Amino acid sequence: MTGRDDDALTWDGDDDPTLDLRSSGASDDRPSPEGAPDPVAEPVDLPAGFTAVGRGSEGLNAAEAGASASEAETTERDVPAPQRPPLGNGALVALGVLGGVYALYAIGWLIGGLRLQGRAQYLVLDVMYQGSLWLAVLAPVLWFVSAFVLTRRSRPWVRFAWLAAGVVVLLPWPFVMIGAVGQ
Repeated sequence: MTGRDDDALTWDGDDDPTLDLRSSGASDDRPSPEGAPDPVAEPVDLPAGFTAVGRGSEGLNAAEAGASASEAETTERDVPAPQRPPLGNGALVALGVLGGVYALYAIGWLIGGLRLQGRAQYLVLDVMYQGSLWLAVLAPVLWFVSAFVLTRRSRPWVRFAWLAAGVVVLLPWPFVMIGAVGQ
């Protein structure tokens, strides 16, 4: 250990002798204030599978031995399921971009379908065409919502794989071929 004089920064009050008591292991002869917990006397609970090592770990390991017997009596249904960590900033931005792509796809299906309506009148009845048009417009929205909801408990890469597959599958071909690009 290097001395306190070797620190990069020094502040007024660093030479206070009470600062070195805890790090040197010396005990403080002053009484602790009423109600203040003694940091050394508090037992620390370690997660299952971890073992304490070092100075002061003997008492902790003895407490763990007693706790392990009580842990053996608990059943799996008593243990809560592990929670997934929340999505990071990059994942939220990617979800926003993909949501925007799906919204543009819905608009593309609507524009492309309405432009195709006059050319497809001789193929199908108007009622059938209107039903299929609105299903095509709702398909990107339904895919995004169902991929988001059904992969809630999956890993994030599974959710993004399904969303990327929807971007490929749901490309608004009427808009691409007849819409603004095809003319």
